[in-house]
Amino acid sequence: MKVREVMKKAVAIENDVSLREAAKIMSKNNIGSLIVVHEETIRGIVTEKDITKNADNLSKRVSSVMVRNTITIDAEDEISNAAELMAKNKIKHLPVLKNDKLVGIITSGDLLQEPEDIDEDFALE
Repeated sequence: MKVREVMKKAVAIENDVSLREAAKIMSKNNIGSLIVVHEETIRGIVTEKDITKNADNLSKRVSSVMVRNTITIDAEDEISNAAELMAKNKIKHLPVLKNDKLVGIITSGDLLQEPEDIDEDFALE
């Protein structure tokens, strides 16, 4: 099964957004991460965990806490490759690209919905 068949819509924000605003966007969209972009280029990813760790200062900008050097996956890759990338890098969110443009996101939760297409060791890691 291809990543594009399982991915969800990604929500992107600019890097000057406050953590408070990022938390509101996540809550409104019922999601656990936001892709940080600048001029259509991925600059990083910010997750619920990043916001929780900085709950004492929600006025900080996402650029100060986001994970840079974001690991991504191509929409045409197999979801087993996504599971392998997540397990290897100990991450739960993978931005999905098509022709180097952000087209979606796939999460560990999405992969667990398709257990027959991923290695059984994924769920154990």
